[in-house]
Parts: sequence; structure tokens; C-alpha cells
Amino acid sequence: MKPLLDLHDKVAPLFEKGGKLEKLYPLWEAHDTAMFTPSDVTRTAPHVRDGLDNKRLMITVVVALVPCILFALYNTGYQALSAIAQGAAPLDDWRMALWQLAGMGYDATHPVHCVMFGALYFLPVLATVFAAGALVEVGGAIMRGHEVNEGFLVTGMLLPLTLPPTIPLWMVGLGMAFGLIFGKEIFGGVGMNFLNPALTARAFLFFAYPAFMSGDTPWIAANFAGVDSFTGATWLAQAAANHGALEAASWSDAFYGFEAGSMGETSAFCALLGLAVLLVTRIGSWQTVSGVVVGTFVISFLLNSVDSATNPMFAVPFHWHVVLGGWMFGMVFMATDPVSSAFTGKGRFWYGLGIGSLVVLIRVVNPAYPEGMMLAILFMNMFAPLIDHFVVRANINRRLARVGA
Repeated sequence: MKPLLDLHDKVAPLFEKGGKLEKLYPLWEAHDTAMFTPSDVTRTAPHVRDGLDNKRLMITVVVALVPCILFALYNTGYQALSAIAQGAAPLDDWRMALWQLAGMGYDATHPVHCVMFGALYFLPVLATVFAAGALVEVGGAIMRGHEVNEGFLVTGMLLPLTLPPTIPLWMVGLGMAFGLIFGKEIFGGVGMNFLNPALTARAFLFFAYPAFMSGDTPWIAANFAGVDSFTGATWLAQAAANHGALEAASWSDAFYGFEAGSMGETSAFCALLGLAVLLVTRIGSWQTVSGVVVGTFVISFLLNSVDSATNPMFAVPFHWHVVLGGWMFGMVFMATDPVSSAFTGKGRFWYGLGIGSLVVLIRVVNPAYPEGMMLAILFMNMFAPLIDHFVVRANINRRLARVGA
């Protein structure tokens, strides 16, 4: 260890003020704080002191995402191998060429095969996201002369989990760059953005390349041409198409995540494991979570009472809404984002209530787009500052009323 520390001490002056590589200091600082504890700390009032800095906050969120990441590897392979076993053809791409070169079979009952096959699709997407994210973050830090922020680590973990396995890698890199630039950097970086960068990236990809982000084919890494006995549509899309779709589906499979969809957001169970981590560490807000749950329950109950003979989504009950699509994943990891959500306690509840209400309305009233969670959160991101404003004003008015009395 000592030789490494000695080498570190010799190289460090090159990047410090007056050194030959002074302009690359933000890049060195990112490496330095990742390996060692920063020496720069607040020493005098009125600075707030807390043992949880931004780096450790981000790492905690990444830890909370681990169950979803592991399940993404398994389920991506499981869905593809199951489809191939039922008659679908393997995709004709470089991943399949590597799979066949390794002499691997198509056994969906073999967990190791499922994980390895899923890794062929998930890991390249993850690597592309981090490459694009590092380029944008380091480039922005060098141009502005500030330190590299670790926020893109969480964005880099979240975005691949919300994407279909068949999306082209160049789209992934473009989407990540767009999300970081227009969802965060353009507003001044971490702490200044009001939109969630990962959702901004996904929204860009959804509207710019809808054929690769919606429909029946992107969610399973297999070719369904000429196969009538198997569909790659998500259960949420099937529920929007006909009344009997959910009767033939398994709620427990939906809860654990054994369904088609984005690579890492299908498992409500894994998302709940992550929620436990976020709530225990107080990084996630229980007010936001409770607001989303209450909003979803109330609106789904009201629409169930109304019912519709022409729209099957009116009949989808609360207990199905919470396990279909990205509802649970979005609530746990996107809605609770401490930067783009409301800041006040009451404001967080109303913010979550708006998300829970909107996601059901989007799913039901607009069945052409049956997901809804992404748009609901982005919409409420824009209203979070306004919600906080009214909550703060209400508190001030109550205090003024007490003083006046």
C-alpha cells in the first residue's frame, strides 16, 4: 500500500494549481476522492456538518439498486430463452454470435444460462451509459473548472434498468448524453436540476425512437416473426388491449418480475428491497412513497367504480397497478430522488400524491400509452418547486396568524 501512496503523492502536484496538468484537475479529483477521504472539510459556522456526503449518498443508492440489477441479468436471459424455446428465433446479432461460439444452449430452466445470456444484453448497455456519462461529466467539469460529481453513477445505473434489451447501443449513448446535458448540466449540475436525468434520457429515447422503446418486440431479445403462439408484449400492454389479459396472468409472477418489460424494472419485490435500504438510511422519503401509494389507490378505486365497456384499463385494480410496468421501480428510485422532488415534508406527500394519481390517469384514460410512470414523475418534477412554495407560504401565514392573535 505504501508504494501506491508514494506514487500518489508524486503525481498529485501535476494536477494541482500551477502544475503541468492543472486543467485536468477535475478528472484527478474524481479519482482522488474515490480512493481517499477528501482533506477539504468545513471548519467554521454556518456550514452544516453531516457524516453522509454526496459520494456516500450515491453509493447507498447504488447498493439499493443491486437486487434490481441482479434480477435484470436473470430475467432478460430468462424471457429470451423462454421465447426461443417456444419457437421464436434467436436475434441475428453479435451477442448471439458470441453465445453460439461459446457453444451455449437455450435452456430457460438453467439459472446460469439465463444470467449469462442476460449479461450479453445488459452489460453492453451499462458500459455504454457509463462511457457517455463520464464523457459528459468530465467534459463539463473541465469546461467549468469544478470537480466531477458522482451523480452520474446513479443515473448510469438507473437508465439501463429502464431500457429494453434490444435497443441499439448508439441510442443508449445518445440518450444518456441528452439526459445529463439537458436534464442536469444545463441547469448548473447536481443540486440545480429540477428534472430527473435518467427519466429525461428515457423520455428523449421514447419520443425520438418510439419503434425501439414501445410496441410488442423490444422487450424480449428474440425474433417473433412467424410465431403466433407467443407475444412479446408487456402484461400492461396486454391489459390495455383486452379485458381478459390479467385473468390469464399471474400476480405473483408480476410481483417477482417474471414478465416482459424493461430490463430491470419488472420486479416489484427487488424494488421493495431497495426501498427498505433507502428508508432505513433516510435517503428515500416515506412521505413521497406514501403519497404515491395513496394517489394510486384512490384514483384506481374511483375508476374501478366507474368502469367502462370499451376501455379495459378502467377495471385494473390497485393491486395490479403496483406490480405492472415500472410503477414500483419508479416510486422507489425515481420519485424519491432528493434533488428533483419536493423538499418540504408536506410537499413531498403532495408531490407523491400527484405522481400516484397521474400514473393511473395516464394508464387508464390514454391506453395508447399504458405505462405512465415516467411521464407522471417528470410532470411532477416541474411542479415540485411550486408545491414547496405553497407549503412554505402556508407555514408562514400560520405563524403570522399566531403572532397576530
